[in-house]
Amino acid sequence: MRTYDFSPLFRYSVGFDHVEDLLRSAVSRGDQASTYPPYNIESLGETSYRITMALAGFAEEDLDITQRENSLVIEGKAKSRDDDVDFLHQGIANRAFKRSFELADHVKVTGANLENGLLTVDLERELPEALKPRKIEIAKGSPSSLVNKAKKLLSNEDQFAA
Repeated sequence: MRTYDFSPLFRYSVGFDHVEDLLRSAVSRGDQASTYPPYNIESLGETSYRITMALAGFAEEDLDITQRENSLVIEGKAKSRDDDVDFLHQGIANRAFKRSFELADHVKVTGANLENGLLTVDLERELPEALKPRKIEIAKGSPSSLVNKAKKLLSNEDQFAA
């Protein structure tokens, strides 16, 4: 396994610890990544995404989808097979799995659907109002008159708070 030192990237930054953890996790997962079940990740627009997994033989009751903070976990429980079946070739995998996805901040699962052996999980990035860009109006008048207006507004708020 290769080891990467990400510390030079974070010498002059504060509060980006989660990015370093994400990079380390991605590097460690890359070495042990399973290819089962196969999946696609699609971008449907600026803020919409879809994960599609091929899950032949799985029913809705065999699947568990959980989102915790910035992590999405999809688990499949294997069905018990009939022991009296004698396969000449078994190409359809029917084994348990657990697939984890790291989600960016403010990405939420909006729905999941299982149809024709394909599980689709729709995701949406929902920025809170505080993080959305907002238009700042340019006021007319001299700076001193603007300061007086601001003081008047603040004093009115203090009267309502009391």
